[in-house]
Amino acid sequence: MNKLIIAGLLTIAGTLGSAYAKTPANTLVVAQSLDDVTSLDPAQGFELTSVQSFTNLYQRLVQANPLKPTELMPTLAKSWQSSAHSLTFTLRNDAKFASGNPVRPEDVIFSLARVVKLNLAPSFILTQLGWDKDNVDGYLKKVGPNKVKISWNVNIGPSLALSLLSAPVSSIVDAKTVQAHAQNGDFGHQWLNTHSAGSGAFVIAKYVPHQVLLMQANPSSPAGKAKMKYVLLKNVPDAATRALLLEQGDADIIRNLGSDQFASLSHKSAIRTEALPYASIYYLMFNTKAKNNPVLANPKFWQAARWAFDYKGIAQDLLKGQFQVQQAFLPAGFKGALTDQPYHYNPAKAKAILQKAGIKNPHFKLVVSNQPPYLDIAQALQASFAKAGIKVEIIPGVSSQVSSEVKQHNYEADLTAWGPDYFDPNTNASAFAYNPDNGSKTLAWRANWEIPQLNKLTLQARAATDDAKRVKIYQQLQRKVRANSPFVLGLQNKKLVAMRSTIKGYIQGITPDMVYYQNVTK
Repeated sequence: MNKLIIAGLLTIAGTLGSAYAKTPANTLVVAQSLDDVTSLDPAQGFELTSVQSFTNLYQRLVQANPLKPTELMPTLAKSWQSSAHSLTFTLRNDAKFASGNPVRPEDVIFSLARVVKLNLAPSFILTQLGWDKDNVDGYLKKVGPNKVKISWNVNIGPSLALSLLSAPVSSIVDAKTVQAHAQNGDFGHQWLNTHSAGSGAFVIAKYVPHQVLLMQANPSSPAGKAKMKYVLLKNVPDAATRALLLEQGDADIIRNLGSDQFASLSHKSAIRTEALPYASIYYLMFNTKAKNNPVLANPKFWQAARWAFDYKGIAQDLLKGQFQVQQAFLPAGFKGALTDQPYHYNPAKAKAILQKAGIKNPHFKLVVSNQPPYLDIAQALQASFAKAGIKVEIIPGVSSQVSSEVKQHNYEADLTAWGPDYFDPNTNASAFAYNPDNGSKTLAWRANWEIPQLNKLTLQARAATDDAKRVKIYQQLQRKVRANSPFVLGLQNKKLVAMRSTIKGYIQGITPDMVYYQNVTK
């Protein structure tokens, strides 16, 4: 890329928030926080900004259809064949990386194996297949000029395996380019922290940590030619400042707004706002073995709590449409997610359940992050539970402190959120409905909830080879957890996005990585 062009675009990025400069016609300017980025290597990056970039910089063998995300579509793979413990992929003949190198079975093998061998944060997604640094090479085989066989020895069905291979960590990197930049056996990790080597619609032109990420269109991408030549992500941590930039015309898209900014921008004629469903479930969790509060282990108390939760009041009135009611552990938009709402706020019914069960003076201490919207929701629950005769003492703290106490079982109740690690029902089922006696620190484990029958069902769903049967099991699990568990599942988040009204073709899905810039025009 012309260094003068880079310098010009970085100058524009630097002026955002001070002396305003209109965005260039060939550049999409996105204002958001970049402070979360630890790495732009798919083997490590697990933060919001990182995984959003991976969808645009890299491709996987299969990926969710942007318009129908519950459907997996071939991407670098042209087709595949499955058996109980393997998938054999035929690669596209025309697929090339940005370097011009063809996409080969060797690149697939290198990409997946390096994730396991590096053993960084998101590697657990692939190690569910029973892979480790010592055995992974034996499960990845080239079986033809453009064919690769991926196998595993654990009781996981091909449907789940495909979902794991569609996760951002499964992005396919250009092995020749990456190996050329390897240092001290790091599989090119240090270089990929700030560079890209993929086949996606864009490449990294320049990355300045905590300041700017500039991506340039990759004209040879198998995904097709991007409509914008550049995408410039500028670090603007403050939501109010982002909103001002959009109003001035100095940013084209802004994300992660607060409800106040969103409401204000929704009335601007040159701006379009969207509240997009997001796969983050907010729930109340009780510690069934809480010291000095045995009532929290009583299923009748759990039942009462379901009727003491003011679902619609919080979603619609308190949070002004920023949330929707969701009473199942699978987010709406996931395959098999239940979206009916059998519970509503009824404090009189909650009182009657408690009285019939002989539960007197019910109370609990609620640990919660001191950040919005958690503390706001907790205060609303304190009021709604009080009308049901249940006293709630709120104990706010910094998020890391609250998380630590919960993981140490040093709490009575917790209000928090859970988001999926990959786009498959197993990611949430294995958290809410699985507590094996093997040291796994699932949400059910955090609640001290012993569930041998649900464990069996979760494993059965994971191993199912028939997709329809698998969906039915996940629906059964959702109903069981919703009806009788120490979890009160209440809300699903929405991501608040605003853009100039001239922006067309922007797609943002329900999981963190589903951000697509390829077809954006302005």
